[in-house]
Amino acid sequence: MKIIRILIAFFMVASGVMLFAGCGEKSPYDTSIPWSRPANWEQQLPGVGNPGT
Repeated sequence: MKIIRILIAFFMVASGVMLFAGCGEKSPYDTSIPWSRPANWEQQLPGVGNPGT
């Protein structure tokens, strides 16, 4: 019986930790898409341009 109580307590604590670990607030810098503006290379023709920049 003592082992069962320990296992139940462990699972309750683990589930509580998992429940609250995922909480977070969205920052104003987050966008709905990961690419909020195009990269520098996207506005060039392939093979044309300065590869150093």
